[in-house]
Amino acid sequence: MSFQNPVFIPGPTNIPREILQACSMPTIDHRSALFGKILHPCLENVRKILKSRSAHVFIFPSTGTGGWETAISNTLSPGDKVLAARNGMFSHRWIDMCQRHKLEVEIVEAPWGTGIPADRYEEILTADKGHEIKAVLATHNETATGVRSDIAAVRRALDAAGHPALLLVDGVSSIGSMDFRFDEWGVDIAVAGSQKGFMLPPGLAILGFSDRAMEATRTARLPRTFFDVADMVKGYAANAYPYTPAVGLMNGLKLSTEMLLAEGLENVFARHARIAEGVRAAVGGWGMSLCAASPDLYSDTVSAIRTPEGFNATTLVTHAAETYGVAFGVGLGEVAGKVFRIGHLGSLTDVMALSGIATAEMCMADLGLDVKLGSGVAAAQEYYRAHPAALRKEAA
Repeated sequence: MSFQNPVFIPGPTNIPREILQACSMPTIDHRSALFGKILHPCLENVRKILKSRSAHVFIFPSTGTGGWETAISNTLSPGDKVLAARNGMFSHRWIDMCQRHKLEVEIVEAPWGTGIPADRYEEILTADKGHEIKAVLATHNETATGVRSDIAAVRRALDAAGHPALLLVDGVSSIGSMDFRFDEWGVDIAVAGSQKGFMLPPGLAILGFSDRAMEATRTARLPRTFFDVADMVKGYAANAYPYTPAVGLMNGLKLSTEMLLAEGLENVFARHARIAEGVRAAVGGWGMSLCAASPDLYSDTVSAIRTPEGFNATTLVTHAAETYGVAFGVGLGEVAGKVFRIGHLGSLTDVMALSGIATAEMCMADLGLDVKLGSGVAAAQEYYRAHPAALRKEAA
């Protein structure tokens, strides 16, 4: 791999120089008022990025997976029932975690490449007259398949059923890159990670809790220590953590959230949508298709691209790394070897995206696929030329 080339995996994403510098800071006393000047702006800025006025924000030294565990361990008890759809690798992994925590999971199986079947959720929730289901899990953006699900539709399903279950949402590869409406969608817990839209190295699990979720923490009986939000609340009140925080990453998060808010959230979302459309135009130029079953499901942060039958897509990813020093994402689970993934989130521009598209094309030609050099690049160029970016002073 080459450190000079941008990465095109769906996380960790490219890190702006300013954020790297913010993470590389001298040691400070993490129990001093100085740390509070880093901590509290982070909490407030994340709340704004979630589009919430009242979410309780928690930032753990962890990953998105740790964020999942925080969500379930703080709100549920052994034997509780949860409802979840399995439509990709990351929804599958969250289900697996729930089962390991001795929760009963009602699984709605959905084909990989499709979204959460909100209508099926409504049927199950309506039939649950005793309200045995305590939480509904929803993966907003399934990173393995490049599928975005409709969280507002999941909330409508809960409301139509008159069901009090908590709504827990995995927004790891969407929050900070695609529109996320914590308050409007009635989300009870949102889970994010530092290494995606926040443009940071891995190492932080970032969560928002609703008042209802905080109330549930008072009776939840799943064991938790490191991920106990009650301990975190006490620590925050004293400008501290219950243990040593990742101060450098927090300082980077303070800057990254300031950069996102300075760019303007709607501009951030539009930039991601625009770059994604260029990538999708390239896929059409190659004569290929996406794993996502229909345009309404297309993710603006990652495209999972189906390669021709009989071709092992993983060889393209390996070839790109070994020959051109460029990283793409491999297929996972049921689509392993059938797709390769281009991540187009975080710190990215159309010019950077074109370099990834061109590299993918070279790999296809090298490996004997029937793809004309320049076909995808030209299609993306035409889209970007027709939809020019508005240049801003703020770094993206």
